[in-house]
Amino acid sequence: MSGPHYCCPECFDDRHLCAQLMPALSRAIGVCSYCGATAQPLVEPIELREQFELIVGIYKRDPDGKTLVEFLKEDWKLFERLDSAHAKELLSDILDDGEIVRAKFKPVDERTAKGLADWQNLRVELMHSNRYFPNTSLDLDVLRELLPHLLIDEDDVPKKWYRARIQASEAIIAAAEMGAPPPKLASHGRANPAGIPYLYVASAPDTAICEVRPHGGDFVSVAEFELEPGLKIVDLRHPRKAVSPFMLTDSQAVAKMCEDVEFLERLGEELTRPILPKSAAYDYIPSQYLCEFAKKCRFDGVMYRSSVDGGVNLAVFDPSKGKVLSVSVHSISRVTVQSQGV
Repeated sequence: MSGPHYCCPECFDDRHLCAQLMPALSRAIGVCSYCGATAQPLVEPIELREQFELIVGIYKRDPDGKTLVEFLKEDWKLFERLDSAHAKELLSDILDDGEIVRAKFKPVDERTAKGLADWQNLRVELMHSNRYFPNTSLDLDVLRELLPHLLIDEDDVPKKWYRARIQASEAIIAAAEMGAPPPKLASHGRANPAGIPYLYVASAPDTAICEVRPHGGDFVSVAEFELEPGLKIVDLRHPRKAVSPFMLTDSQAVAKMCEDVEFLERLGEELTRPILPKSAAYDYIPSQYLCEFAKKCRFDGVMYRSSVDGGVNLAVFDPSKGKVLSVSVHSISRVTVQSQGV
C-alpha cells in the first residue's frame, strides 16, 4: 500500500477499541487500508502502540513458540477479519517493528488455569457428591470481578424477544399464560433450580420454537416480549470476544485476564451444552449454580447461545421484567434431525 495507512475498528472487533478508544483517536472517516471496510473512523496504527505494547508484554520470545498474531487471534480474538498477511502488516505498523511479527513467542508466565480446574472439580461434586455444602471451593471473589467484564451494552441487547409454548389444540394460548410458570409448577431448567421460575426468551421466533422441541403437526404459540430497559445482562455467548484487554492498565492484569478468560469460556459452555432430558435433573445443576451466583451479584439475567439453534437465549431472573406484546400461532410442518457417528 502506498501513502498513509489507516486502520479501523473492524480490523480488531474489540468492543473497547470500537466503542471508545478508536472513535476518540479518529480524525477522519473513510476506507480502511487493511480490511477495506468503508465509512469507518480511521486511526494511524502507531497511535495504538502504547495499548498494544501492554498486551504484547505478556509474551516473550521463544523459537519453539507462535507468532504474536497467532496469540492475539487465539487469546483475544483480534484480527479475526484479516488474513495472516494483513494482520502481520497492521501489527508491525502499530509496533513500528517489521521484525517482531516474524518472531516466535510464548507466554511470559506459565498458565495454570486454576479457576478452570476448580470449576471442573466443583461441577462434578455438585452433580454427584455434595449439592449444598460442597468441599471444593471456587474463588467467588475472582468470579465476582470477572462477570462485570461480560456486561453487555444495553444498545446491543435486542429490543424484542420471543417465548414459545406447544398448544394442546389449535387454540392459541392466552398472553397471560405465555410468561414464566408459577413457582409450584417451575421445573428445573438450564438456568433455574426447580421451584424458582425464570423467564426464558429467545432472540428469534424460530429459536424459541426449537427450544420447546415440537413435533411435526404441532401448533405452537409464540409470544413477543419487551424487556424493561436498563437490565444488567451477563453475556456468556463468546466470553473471549466480550472481554477486552484494552480496558486493563498493566501487563499483570492482562496476563491474569488471559488465564481467567478460559474459565469464563467454560462457564459459557455450561449454558450451551446439549442435555439429555433423562439426565437434566443433575446436568443442569452447574449452570444453575452459575446463574444463582450472577443473580447474587445483582445482575438481571444471562445471555447464552442456543444448544438447538443458531440463535441466542436469555434467562431473566425476575419474570416480571418482561411484558408480552402479542401472541401468534405457528404450525410445525416438519422437524429435521442432524446426526453424526460416534
